[in-house]
Amino acid sequence: VQLVESGGGLVQPGGSLRLSCAASGFTFSMYYMTWYRQAPGKERELVAGITNFGSTTNYQDSVKGRFTISRDNDKNMVYLQMTSLKPEDTAVYYCYVPGFSSWGQGTQVTVSS
Repeated sequence: VQLVESGGGLVQPGGSLRLSCAASGFTFSMYYMTWYRQAPGKERELVAGITNFGSTTNYQDSVKGRFTISRDNDKNMVYLQMTSLKPEDTAVYYCYVPGFSSWGQGTQVTVSS
């Protein structure tokens, strides 16, 4: 299993970013996919999840209405569209497939003026 995240960066409060995750090494369309994040000094936390065909999505309360998870099963990609970003969204963001032990390197998101 290989997961490669990209799309992070420095953004001002209120700004937007779109994270991407390229997945390989497993049958992507069969698995629920998730995004996690880890802020400095804090535990890694679940941000969002999406069912294998994208019919159902789930979000942490703090990001509901601001973040949107999506996937493209033809490209083995999962995305996280983030809007109205806040300083407390600053973290390293990871995609993760439940049931496997592999994590990618993550992508840093910094929200600061």
